[in-house]
Amino acid sequence: MTYDIERVRSAYPALAEGFALFDGAGGTQPAAPVIDAIAATMRTAVSNRGEAYEPARRSGEIVAAARAAIADLVGGAPGGVVFGPSATALTYLVARTLSQAWRPGDEVVVSRLDHDANVRPWVQTAATVRWAEVDRDTGELPVEQYRELIGPRTRVVAVTAASNAIGTVPRVRAIADLAHAAGALVYVDGVHATAHRPVDVVALGADFYVTSAYKWAGPHLAAVIADPAVWEPLVAPKLVPSPGSVPERFEFGTLSFELLAGVTAAVEHLATLEAGAGAGAGAGAGRRERVLAGMAAAAAYEQGLLERLLAGMAAMPGVRLLAAAADRCPTVSFLVDGQQPAETAARLGKEGVCVSAGDYYAYEYFAGGAAVRASISHYTTAEEVDRLLECLRVAAR
Repeated sequence: MTYDIERVRSAYPALAEGFALFDGAGGTQPAAPVIDAIAATMRTAVSNRGEAYEPARRSGEIVAAARAAIADLVGGAPGGVVFGPSATALTYLVARTLSQAWRPGDEVVVSRLDHDANVRPWVQTAATVRWAEVDRDTGELPVEQYRELIGPRTRVVAVTAASNAIGTVPRVRAIADLAHAAGALVYVDGVHATAHRPVDVVALGADFYVTSAYKWAGPHLAAVIADPAVWEPLVAPKLVPSPGSVPERFEFGTLSFELLAGVTAAVEHLATLEAGAGAGAGAGAGRRERVLAGMAAAAAYEQGLLERLLAGMAAMPGVRLLAAAADRCPTVSFLVDGQQPAETAARLGKEGVCVSAGDYYAYEYFAGGAAVRASISHYTTAEEVDRLLECLRVAAR
């Protein structure tokens, strides 16, 4: 695999401002092809979906292209892709829809590693909630505990594919196998994971997988994908004249056609990340193969930067890293002795080094606490990692 970081960075106009952006876990910068696609769509005659005239047909083509793009990004069928404004909104939609069939005593299993968007919708709809705990010393989400948590009344197991707080990548497939053996569905929060590694929802064992495009160089729009056969028996409240077919049944109101065009452009952009298309994903390869190759190349590149960052922080007096699993995304949470996280972030921010502070909606993990978070993206450079480390040394004094 090859990775040309200068070529990758050239696709991001915002990087010209000179900030060292370590806030990708909260949202990446959009790639130029995404910006161009959105603008071009808004400059073109596009009407609501229909067949009578060209502008109406264009909108249908935009929607179909975006569904196909999401399917190529994470695997699965285009006909199972449902769009919505955010991962939170889509998870609420699925939770409320599924819970209509639940009875007293039915259970859901959630984890304290997850973003609250994959916790609260289930807690607020379930009769009984069971909690999977994080090993605070290792940052792992132990699989063995699920053998006790999952039972015959379990309806859904909700788990993250990667922690947005500490980067831990749980063993989702092993958890999914236990859930499926008990007849439960598996809802996977892929918001953080999709930005950092190749995804195959079938291999993960995910019945539902949710992702947000603005975490991988796209616009503020989200999608949840499931097999159309999983969607088919589900009924969500909707307007009487709105479509009753899958997946349109679960999309409320007119979709943002310009943002959907941006989603397609973002996936196309990710498919170019491996320099020269790579030996394993040549010019004749399909988009799915090119996306997998591009994300694999980006993941390997990011891993090198993560090791550089972790080594620098580990050798730095006064800086304490929060534990994460060995299998992790390039996201690091830490504390500086004698400083509140917001103070550390502000000190770095004055130097143009952008990190986050707070609980990042990992509400159960932090339990009222907070930390500083630095998240590497596929457009981060080694020089920016060194800049973060140097500024942190000064801030830690």
